[in-house]
Amino acid sequence: MTSLAKRRREQVLAARAAAAAGAPVAGVAQPMAEEDPGSTEYRTLLAVLHEDLRQLGETQSVTARNPLKAEMAVKYHAWILGALEAGEAGNAAQDEIVTTNMIWAIDYRDIDTALALGAHVLTHGLTLPERYNRTPACLIAEEIATVAMAEPGAVTLEQLQRVAALTEERDMPDQARAKLLKALGRASAASAAAFDPQADNAVAGGKAALLEAAIGAFGEAIRLHKDCGAKTDLRNAEGELKKLAPPAT
Repeated sequence: MTSLAKRRREQVLAARAAAAAGAPVAGVAQPMAEEDPGSTEYRTLLAVLHEDLRQLGETQSVTARNPLKAEMAVKYHAWILGALEAGEAGNAAQDEIVTTNMIWAIDYRDIDTALALGAHVLTHGLTLPERYNRTPACLIAEEIATVAMAEPGAVTLEQLQRVAALTEERDMPDQARAKLLKALGRASAASAAAFDPQADNAVAGGKAALLEAAIGAFGEAIRLHKDCGAKTDLRNAEGELKKLAPPAT
């Protein structure tokens, strides 16, 4: 079987396996039907995934692990496309390949892919593997916020806004949501600092609107977790906003 035919087969089987599992029950994705051919393909790919996880576990350097995850993720691309295709039709199965690749995508900084998979995971109630001790929403919010603050530019303001919208109604510890809000505030403040009123994508309200958004995010982060480390950020944003006010007459 050619590589192209194999990928197409995997995509079709993933969609079939998810369709056989059907819609989530009480908001939770159901296991794949044992007798479905897609379930057999899933177990085969899952064994490959577990071997990849074993290899990653033997790699101590995070710097080396993340590019390795990007290379490994390619072999699951067709399966994931099939799972997402079924998800668009309202069907999804509990799927460790999908959830693991969502987390990997954050690690190798493909945030758009992580968000696409995250939307599927949250919409259809997939749970994370037992090795993770957080809910999917908490992990998505916290891990992407951590990347955004550690590596400015790795996550855009628009992507952080999508994270916030995706996880807004989901339960998580206040500290985790505060971290996301702090990252959102910093991205808004950074966008304000770089604001170009002549740009085609200039936001409505201009620099002031970005600073007001930053102030709101920092304030809410502090309300949720007073020791989140956003107090200086809040003061700085408030100071920048005051500079934009017209002089008193």
